[in-house]
Amino acid sequence: MNPTIRKCCSRWLHKALAALAAAAAFACCASCSGEPEASNTLRIGVSLYTLDDTFISSVVQNLERTAQEAESHADLKINLSIVDGRSNQTTQLEQVDRFIARGCDILCINIVDRTAAAVVVDKAQEAGVPLIFFNRQPVDEDIRRSSQVYYVGVNAQGNGTLQGRLVLDAWQKDPASIDRNGDGILQYAMLEGEPGHQDALLRTEYSVKALTDAEVSVEKLASGTANWNRGQASARVSLWIQEFGDQIEVIFANNDDMALGAIDALKEAGISPLPLIVGVDATAPALESIAAGELYGTVLNDADGMARSMVDLSLALWSGSDPSEAVNLQDGHYVWLPYRKVTQDNLSEFMTP
Repeated sequence: MNPTIRKCCSRWLHKALAALAAAAAFACCASCSGEPEASNTLRIGVSLYTLDDTFISSVVQNLERTAQEAESHADLKINLSIVDGRSNQTTQLEQVDRFIARGCDILCINIVDRTAAAVVVDKAQEAGVPLIFFNRQPVDEDIRRSSQVYYVGVNAQGNGTLQGRLVLDAWQKDPASIDRNGDGILQYAMLEGEPGHQDALLRTEYSVKALTDAEVSVEKLASGTANWNRGQASARVSLWIQEFGDQIEVIFANNDDMALGAIDALKEAGISPLPLIVGVDATAPALESIAAGELYGTVLNDADGMARSMVDLSLALWSGSDPSEAVNLQDGHYVWLPYRKVTQDNLSEFMTP
């Protein structure tokens, strides 16, 4: 399922800021307020690890739109309470407590610290509220603590493998265009998400493994965390440029924001041509960068599919229906979303007119 991605950045920013404003106004929001609601009102509490993440902001936009669409096709009201955890697990746990106290029917949690997932599960289980984790995957043991706990997201191992195959395709097609020093070895640098995060670990491992499995000789020049952040990635790559100059032939980034940060640093340093750079998410800014010939490619992380699955699953759980009839539920707990490579060759499929 392809995401609806807007080419106009100003419109995207406006919606992201609107979502942030809604989060700030949570205390006086009618959703999950504890006030009596009509029996046909579904109240969903959504806590994000941070709204500063471009992909998460895209999920919020799609979640709001999907909820509105669901309302228009049925006699019900969906109240979304969306709050920003501001990358602070204590803050997020307090938000979970407020959601429960105010009578939310479903909790959707983009966990700040996956090691704290068990605490969230216990809170939801004690309150008898179904819980959907999304995008940031807790360990399987925590997911299975309760039959009413689910995860919606993309397989990070598959993400990483496709990212590696993007580079492999380019290398096999024209190795000379990548191999700047002509030594037959692919020199790369790795921008990692955050320490200990499963998506970062798996994307890092399997992106390179896709090359080594194909018997491509690789050499890691540098790696480091940038916490999914464009500014931090730019700062780190600036340091790498001071050390390696233009020797870096490929930059893997665990997400698009960091890939764009790498491009910022390289352009500021006057490195031309740019090394081959790949990301993950297929955010609107990343697609524009691909169109401009700067970012080589990315891997779709389906924001639209994620939001739609969360709404469909929430509706099934709220109505007492079988969730496996509403979503493609695997192992009783998981909704795995499809992923695809995105380059200039198929970019038009992901850009709206």
